[in-house]
Amino acid sequence: MEFLIISGLSGAGKTVAMHSLEDIGFYCVDNLPAALITTFYDLCSNSNDEKMERVALVTNIRSEDDYSLYAESVEKLKSEKKYFKTLFLDASESVLLMRYKSTRRKHPLTGKDISTTAAAVRLEKSLLEPVKLSADYLIDTASLSSAQLKERVLTLFIGDSRLGFSVTCMSFGFKYGLPLEADLVFDVRCLPNPFYIEELKHKTGLDAEVQEYVLKWEQTNELYKKIEEYIDYTLPLYIKEGKSQLVIAFGCTGGKHRSVTLAGKMYDHLLETGQPATVHHRDIRKA
Repeated sequence: MEFLIISGLSGAGKTVAMHSLEDIGFYCVDNLPAALITTFYDLCSNSNDEKMERVALVTNIRSEDDYSLYAESVEKLKSEKKYFKTLFLDASESVLLMRYKSTRRKHPLTGKDISTTAAAVRLEKSLLEPVKLSADYLIDTASLSSAQLKERVLTLFIGDSRLGFSVTCMSFGFKYGLPLEADLVFDVRCLPNPFYIEELKHKTGLDAEVQEYVLKWEQTNELYKKIEEYIDYTLPLYIKEGKSQLVIAFGCTGGKHRSVTLAGKMYDHLLETGQPATVHHRDIRKA
């Protein structure tokens, strides 16, 4: 059985993630109390129903007691050597506040002792930090629309996560902020920029003309060669440590040309070596 536990910040997109998983055949349960995780696992694993082969649940952790129960459930699953993975959805405080303002919804932690949404968001971030740090998969939804979040979830789980270690090659623009889920960040703003070539300015690193321009420079190929050698050396070490996913991020100024080209090149290299990988261009559609 493939079993996924989804948690994360309120407003970060857990519902969108769950619906995305339903679309690819996961049996999903929303808002399951942390105390029932192990019981639910056993019920699913003992079922003869084929739809229980891929199961995802969303659990909300909104108090110290919830966190204690979550930690106990996860440790019990580990001690009994039961297969499961965890997905955490994150977003910056400013983005979460903007989302709550636009929807006019009340944050679930606001109440008698917490009167503002900002205070509730900060408290929840602090409470969930250990859950975030221990997650197998992390998605930063701050820069993602609902459609883009669905795409990210599908690239991670459309296959069988039990098959092992996966790599995501990501491009991004520094002007839009660092990707929170990145494990490795390579700054390629030092390379010649196609943005200043009029006929390339409005194209992207997915276009052959831009790729040709970026890759024609000696400094580009030397830098990429060193990055590729580093990745080839460290991937087996990450796998040995039991990591489920590695996010390799390439950043340029706007996330459209240089970073897209090199993220795509790394993606192609990984596939050639037999390493499962996906590619995600975070900011390629932005103005």
